[in-house]
Amino acid sequence: MTRIDRRTFVIAGFAGLVAARAGAGESRSIPIIDTHIHLFDPNRPQGVPYAGPPNSPVGKTGAFPEIYQKLAEPAGIVGAIEIEASPWVEDNLWVLQVAEGSKFIVGKIGNLNPDSKDFNELFDRFSKNPLFRGIRYGNIWGYDLPTKSREPTFLTSLKRVADAGLVLDTANQNIEMLEAAVRVSDAVPDLRIVLDHLPAFVAESEDVTRYVAVLNELRDRPQIYCKISAVIREIDGTIRRDLAPHKARLEQIYDAFGEDRVLFGSDWPNSDGVAPFNEVVQIVKNFFASKPRRAQEKYFWQNSVHAYKWVRRTQEQPTLAS
Repeated sequence: MTRIDRRTFVIAGFAGLVAARAGAGESRSIPIIDTHIHLFDPNRPQGVPYAGPPNSPVGKTGAFPEIYQKLAEPAGIVGAIEIEASPWVEDNLWVLQVAEGSKFIVGKIGNLNPDSKDFNELFDRFSKNPLFRGIRYGNIWGYDLPTKSREPTFLTSLKRVADAGLVLDTANQNIEMLEAAVRVSDAVPDLRIVLDHLPAFVAESEDVTRYVAVLNELRDRPQIYCKISAVIREIDGTIRRDLAPHKARLEQIYDAFGEDRVLFGSDWPNSDGVAPFNEVVQIVKNFFASKPRRAQEKYFWQNSVHAYKWVRRTQEQPTLAS
């Protein structure tokens, strides 16, 4: 081998080593924070108002952190935020007590009605717990954000949430809900708002123009985040678990919110109604596989830190560099 050949061989070998190491870095696992799970115990004497979809085993066993953790860890999930599934105010305390016993739970979004006369007292009480990260309000439990978003007293309560550095998590999107989120954000600009399950909402043909318009409004509001969650759904009478029929909608949402304002959520155990847990996680992994690793890190955990400011409880749970 000549000197030139040897030199070329060494350079090529070094370049291959660098490429291999870069590839290994790209493929190393990304820790995941799940921003949307539900906990409940149907075996309590008083029962529960929600016990998961009919086909889910948790309807009998209950949805507890240890059951969820066994499903979540193989998928790379290292922590989760519980979203209240009960309209009973006392269940806020029940979830917090359960969460205290599981370091896998890094936060809880409660149900406190900003329109109720005892909101201030209850909010003061629950917000002292570092796991309590905000409140849920939307198309659930008879709540009406489109109407209430125009009422000063309601907005004053949401300002208290903002002043405490906590979050408004909205539930079950439609056009009116999305437009209401814009109004709330304009009225309380310091409030962080998280829109849940936007991929599950399909605008009717007559509402497509409105939907595009509100997405454009949301594009310019950095305090509003979106969960790319509840992706798997029924299309033309069939539950579609492959990415192809969902990809265009996901790209539309991703384009509107950008890499800095999208969040992962499994919606367990409600997700049992459409697919096994691993498939619920895998479909969004497949979608984000075409994005830069930077964007994947943001979606699967970094943005959740900015949105929820959750509590790190184990070494496996990631932390942002200061």
